[in-house]
Amino acid sequence: MKSAVFSIRGRRDWPKHLIILAFLSIELFPLYMMFQVSFKDNATFIRNPWLPTNPTFWHWENWVFAVKLILPYIANTIFVAVTGTAATLAFAVCASYFFARRRMPLSGLLWYAFLVLMLLPSVANIVPLFTLLRELSLLNTLSALIIVSVAGGQVFNIFVLRGFIEDLPKDLFEAAEIDGAGHLQQVLHVVLPQCAPILGTLGILAFLGIWNDFLLPLIVLRDKQLFTLGVGLVYLDGEYVKQWGQIMASYFLAAVPLIILFLFSMRLFVRGLSQGAIKG
Repeated sequence: MKSAVFSIRGRRDWPKHLIILAFLSIELFPLYMMFQVSFKDNATFIRNPWLPTNPTFWHWENWVFAVKLILPYIANTIFVAVTGTAATLAFAVCASYFFARRRMPLSGLLWYAFLVLMLLPSVANIVPLFTLLRELSLLNTLSALIIVSVAGGQVFNIFVLRGFIEDLPKDLFEAAEIDGAGHLQQVLHVVLPQCAPILGTLGILAFLGIWNDFLLPLIVLRDKQLFTLGVGLVYLDGEYVKQWGQIMASYFLAAVPLIILFLFSMRLFVRGLSQGAIKG
């Protein structure tokens, strides 16, 4: 009986499985192309761009080149992304607590004025931002990328966290105040434990935004040893000849950290989204 039910369900679900398989194939095809092209030279790539070659003819020197070139860029990007994400979340939690728990004259006007910043595209501020960084002697430094990423990531994070903190039971904060907890202790012992899933989701989004940033590092950085991953990959393109094997090996290495991040944080990301939906 059970086998008959499962067989009927299997026949009904095969179109869904086929659609999922088609989407997976589309998503994984770029990774497949990068991986198999990374072992070819230009001549082999032109003759056979779609199928992998015999492993005995693989060009491992493409990967040696990619590792030497990309690892410093990955290190710079990880430093900027991790530092920027941690600082962004720290400031966002404190500011969200202020907007959610403190009431003062014109606080509503200040909040709506703050939300107007969400309507401004970041590209519109690039010229005054460059001038400001130059006046502060922050050009050609990784500190400039961290400071700008922290400042630019506040609006969305505060918008999300403020509503989340407002939905927390007031009894938690009142009990903490009775026990003598100050504002900082309430943030550390009440807000952070309750907001951990949504903070994880916002942290992942902030990390990805900093990791994939291209325009700001391109404008701010000049020294090659300070390049982040997005800018460093651009300089792989030769002026006259493109070494496709080296380019694809470098692109594949650049994608590995994000794949690892996705595999280890997928449950946290989904949990944060679902908890935010329930709170809403």
